[in-house]
Amino acid sequence: MTTTSSLGPPSPARAPAAAYDDLLARVLPQARGQRVWTPSDGPMPSLFVSHGAPFTLDDPQWLGNLFDWAQSMPKPRAIVVVSAHWEQAPVAISGAAAGVPLHYDFSGFHPRYKTLPYATPDATDLARRLTGLLGTTPVHESADRGLDHGAFIPLMAMYPAADVPVVQLSMPGLDPGTLLELGSRLRPLREEGVLVLGSGFMTHSFAVFRQPELVAATAAFDAWAVDALSRGDADALVDYRVKAPGAAVAHPTADHFVPLLCAVGAADDPGSAVSAIDRMVMGNSTRSVRLT
Repeated sequence: MTTTSSLGPPSPARAPAAAYDDLLARVLPQARGQRVWTPSDGPMPSLFVSHGAPFTLDDPQWLGNLFDWAQSMPKPRAIVVVSAHWEQAPVAISGAAAGVPLHYDFSGFHPRYKTLPYATPDATDLARRLTGLLGTTPVHESADRGLDHGAFIPLMAMYPAADVPVVQLSMPGLDPGTLLELGSRLRPLREEGVLVLGSGFMTHSFAVFRQPELVAATAAFDAWAVDALSRGDADALVDYRVKAPGAAVAHPTADHFVPLLCAVGAADDPGSAVSAIDRMVMGNSTRSVRLT
């Protein structure tokens, strides 16, 4: 995929989330008809997706790339999401009942973004399975906490029919090794047709908005991550603070990077990463990868 770069936000849409409205009008029948995973497909992949704030819903290229990526795979039986925006220990799961309201954890955007629905089916069976997989670790169900924007924004583009059960799992901390281990515990779900999705941002710098020259640092970090992934070097990814160029600029906090470790941990082959999206937006890498 050709890499494009933009240091400014996407071009203004006709109205807030108009690009998302256009996506729904264009692809809903295709989304509803997507073939569902069967055991003959083999394990579902694990994914790391770079998600944006609500302006993603105004970016037709980003939305289209996410939808096409999801269409390249069978529709999962269910989805487990680990998002940059929920850290809670011990590990917790979001409300699994159908119709739990979304957790609109953002501000400063047009009010319409907080009215957009993404009502996924009942995920109680998946919640029980997760509780069993996590063994003796206490698992708290936050019954009133719906999906946060790190979960629902990419999924609105990938599975716009909202017909796949989804459970969000909290990050029990921001230590990369902890997220790698969490991903390894989720690995068996892939053989059951469950998609394991880490949602963050390959680089997450606000400083680059004010100092566009810092894009050199975010680009260097992105290139380093691609190389580490290609080698399956989970140890380097865990030690990214020391080993990655531009880490202090690309990730002043760990929250948007460590979900990648969850996806790596859930993979059978850490060196299998293939970039589905490779694009710079507002000076940051929106790279999203698939692992098997």
